[in-house]
This record gives sequence, structure tokens and C-alpha cells, in this order.
Amino acid sequence: MVAGSGAGRVATLGRGKTPAVSVLRAIESKIESLFEGVFGRAFRAHVQPVELARKLVKEMDEHRTVSVSRVYVPNEYAVYLSPADRDNVSGYERSLIGELQDYLAEHARRERYALMSAPAVVFNTDSDLELGEFGIATRMVPKGAAEPGAPPGDSEIGATMIYRRQQQPTQAASAVELGVEREAAYVEVAGRRHELTKRQMVIGRSRECDIQIPDPNISRRHAEIRQDGSAYWVVDLGSTNGILVDGRRQERVKLRDGSHFTIGSTDVVFTRETS
Repeated sequence: MVAGSGAGRVATLGRGKTPAVSVLRAIESKIESLFEGVFGRAFRAHVQPVELARKLVKEMDEHRTVSVSRVYVPNEYAVYLSPADRDNVSGYERSLIGELQDYLAEHARRERYALMSAPAVVFNTDSDLELGEFGIATRMVPKGAAEPGAPPGDSEIGATMIYRRQQQPTQAASAVELGVEREAAYVEVAGRRHELTKRQMVIGRSRECDIQIPDPNISRRHAEIRQDGSAYWVVDLGSTNGILVDGRRQERVKLRDGSHFTIGSTDVVFTRETS
């Protein structure tokens, strides 16, 4: 499945027209079969393995990099699970990771994507995530010397995309979701409040940022505040000094009313209000 030789070879997956859809479906069936019986019924109340596979290929598609003659995609995928979801997969984690890597490789072959190496998936536990939520961070890591025309390698982990469990139709909607109440979210910087008017807002030193902070210790595009359903996250965009919470550097932080975090030398406070 992998073509190429020599140091820094690039895996170019797929030139033919084999029935890739049926191959992907076969891998999905393997993933589903890992959780049949008692463990499968328990797991279905949490993160769905097949949904995880499909979101991984979605992240692959959305992080394409076009070079002179190829379309490159990330070759490393970090999956973040809630403690309860991670515990559910603990007995099957190695098998699941193997199937997810095969699923990514087959999707890349079907779409004729190029990889710097075979896809690698790693699981992590994140206590900020709730049951049924998971995050995916990708990066492109070159192995050895890159081929001529290849894109530069990115050793930094990209912003993490958070996926929330779909609400059941019978679940009661909140007053905010029904439109009875209006909710607004703000960040306060140096005594000035900025309303979060978009689902994704960039904070940084550049004038092009949604929220500009003239702090020399802040990167031009330092972090992004992202709304995911009713939840808010602040995500590091590969900045130099990162995001600090209680003095500890974090790649991403789930925000609650009154949350404090520091970027550069600037303290930021997140608040949300209903009216």
C-alpha cells in the first residue's frame, strides 16, 4: 500500500480505482465488531468507535496541504477522550488504534493523498471533556529529508477540534436553545470587555485578529476562542509562550463562567451572561 523508498520517503497512497468504499466499510465492520456483546452495549452510551473513525478522516480532509505535485495530509492524529470514555476502550485500545490507522490509510489511498509516513493514532485522556465528547489534533511530521516539492513539516500540534455527542430528540432543550433567553459571552482584557460575536475568534498581537492585544509577549495569532455548541474553549495556535492556567501551559482549555487564563503577560477573564 505504501510506495517510495530511501530516507524521508513519502507514502503516496492510491493510484488505482479499486473498490475503496467496500474496503472502508469492511474496516468499519471490524471496528464495530470489537465492541459486540456486553462491552459494545456499554460503549454505545459513550463515544462511538465508527463515529471516531469518520471524524478522523474528516480532519484528514480538512488539513490538506497542496504542494507542487501532491496533496499532503497529516500523518499523526492525537485523540482526546473523557476519563470515562478512555476507561471503556482500555481493554481494546491497541486493536482500535490499529483499525483506525488502517481506516485513515485506506481513505488516503482512495483520495490519492500523500503522507510523510503511515498514519499514526495516539489516545490521550482529558478531564475537561465530558462523557461522549472527544477531541482530535493533527500534525504533519516529516520522516528524514523531505522530497523536492514537499511541504515544510509542521512539528507543532494543530488546534484541537472538539466533537460533542449528538443530543437525543427526547432531551429537553435549554431556555437559551429555545430562544427564550439570550446568552452572551465575553473576554475581559486589561479592563476592557470584548463580546464573542463569532463562533471562532482569534486573539493576538496582529491587527487582523478579532481581539488585538498590544503585548510584545503575545504572538501575532496567539490563540482562538471557539464556541462548540453551548461550550467554549480557548485553543493555542502554536504560539511562542502558549496559554497559561495557574502557571501551567495548556494547549487548550475549556472555559466556564469566571475562567482566568494568561497569554503572554496579559490576563484574560471569560464570562457569560443571559438576559
